Amino acid sequence: MARPVVGAALTEAILPLLPPGAEGVMRFGRYEFGSIQIDDVTYEHDVVIDRGTIRKRKKKPSRRFRSSYGHTPLSAAEDIPWNCRRLVVGTGAHGALPIMEDVEREARSRHVELVVAPTAQAIENLARDSERTNAILHVTC
Repeated sequence: MARPVVGAALTEAILPLLPPGAEGVMRFGRYEFGSIQIDDVTYEHDVVIDRGTIRKRKKKPSRRFRSSYGHTPLSAAEDIPWNCRRLVVGTGAHGALPIMEDVEREARSRHVELVVAPTAQAIENLARDSERTNAILHVTC
């Protein structure tokens, strides 16, 4: 398995993010400010990884909190993939995505380990231990 590089770009991290018994692995290619490559597909928006399925993060429910944070935060009002043991949140290239306290409370109440780190480090964290792990990855700031 290739080891991801911390910084502006990551190369080929092969991550088994699928549920036990499922075939295949998720491959992270290049990550740089504004885009991330997963399984040879480039995404130019935040992504949610839920049991091996990739979808666009829908920020609209959190936009009402933007003025309090100067940036649209991650809030429990969003469709967060809680069906996991661990949720990794990539907070962007510079770690600027705010995580609201209600997300932390919800994680505790669901007994989900919440791991928050800049996106490059979040991807490395996923590479080390991805079993029963979902993720939200912010691709810009």
